[in-house]
Amino acid sequence: MKRITLSTLATALLLAFASSAAVAGDHETEGFHGYLRAGVGSSNAGGSQSCYGLGGITMSYRLGNECDSFTEFGYTHALAKASNGATFVGTFWVDAYKNGSDFGDAKLAVSKAYVEAKNLPFMNGGIIWAGKRHYYRPDIHMLDMQYINMNGTGGGVDGYPMGPGKISYALFKDNDDNVYSTDPLTGVRTLRSTNSALRQNIVYEGLPVNPNGTLDIAVSLIHAQDDNKNVKTHDGYQVSLFHRQAKILGGGNTFGVQYGVGPGTGINGPCCARIGPSGSTLLDSDVTRVRVFNDIVIQPTRDFSMEFVALYQRDKSDLGGSSTWTTVGARPVYALAENFKMQAEVGVTRLKDKLNPSAQRLTKLTIAPTISLGRDYYARPELRAFVSYGKWNDAAKGAVNAFNNGGPVYGDKTSGTSYGVHLEAWW
Repeated sequence: MKRITLSTLATALLLAFASSAAVAGDHETEGFHGYLRAGVGSSNAGGSQSCYGLGGITMSYRLGNECDSFTEFGYTHALAKASNGATFVGTFWVDAYKNGSDFGDAKLAVSKAYVEAKNLPFMNGGIIWAGKRHYYRPDIHMLDMQYINMNGTGGGVDGYPMGPGKISYALFKDNDDNVYSTDPLTGVRTLRSTNSALRQNIVYEGLPVNPNGTLDIAVSLIHAQDDNKNVKTHDGYQVSLFHRQAKILGGGNTFGVQYGVGPGTGINGPCCARIGPSGSTLLDSDVTRVRVFNDIVIQPTRDFSMEFVALYQRDKSDLGGSSTWTTVGARPVYALAENFKMQAEVGVTRLKDKLNPSAQRLTKLTIAPTISLGRDYYARPELRAFVSYGKWNDAAKGAVNAFNNGGPVYGDKTSGTSYGVHLEAWW
């Protein structure tokens, strides 16, 4: 693939898509903030809680179907303020993850450590920042899927007014590690390869295109950093368009079209092969990803809310052929009282790839009575009891057993039930 030169130029939670233009970065307010999810359960197969998914390039419906534990938390504080009003704000967060119901020996890691310069008189409201941070990562909540994620370590300009919207530019260094070989006789270490890449992100947000509707445009330009002549690496890119429609039955809708090439697909990159950061720089231009989705969250009455998603994704390469993931799902929620909800979630997932002659299919259904902070769809914390039922076809037996946290407990069976308690909180 032709190299991309460095001279080439390049919001809270899901309800942000129902509002006017924000800015690419997460800008926490002063104070202590965080997120926590954890739970415990069992299944009709015995042992630990079962979770139902097909794995691979797919994501699973999360209500009553999360067998892991995750938390992140930290503090944002104004570090210094100049006499002209310019303010330097620092944010520091840590996180911990365990692929099970008990955090146990999970290790804390730094997830955010950055400083923003705000209210600079020459920036017209734009923000200059540097460090490690979360960056432009909207998600489909019921899939726990950040359909684009530009997290990383770098620096840039965020939310600079341009025309009817705002533009953000950031430069990140991804996979900033080297692989060395050591001569057994001399002890000399020689650089063998590096997975690192320079990534430029350009995001333009809030372009009005229709009443209460705006368009976001997000681009990643990825430049491979490996100069080892024995390892051929490649540049890549991704382009994403998101139409965000506000004021739909008390909620909002996001329609997205995304296309990635080579490392721009996110494949073999950070968690979940997300589009946005650098995937493996070994991937050439024959490796592509196309994704089209629609995600709507509505709150037409005080007590009733619902999320509905439909998604199509195709990954293609000369070596691996084509893999196609399609899914449709809904989560209706009804508040029976100020702090009590009944939730249900149903999702149907299909995966077809070159390695399997028959398509894999999985349906997951969950019922979850819930103690909640309030009646709204996104009111948190939530304390839930749940029962989940999974049904899959013969072609999906291997995938479901491999995905399940509790191991291949279902064998040749094509259905299962799990139950337990779960909490989710953000603050």
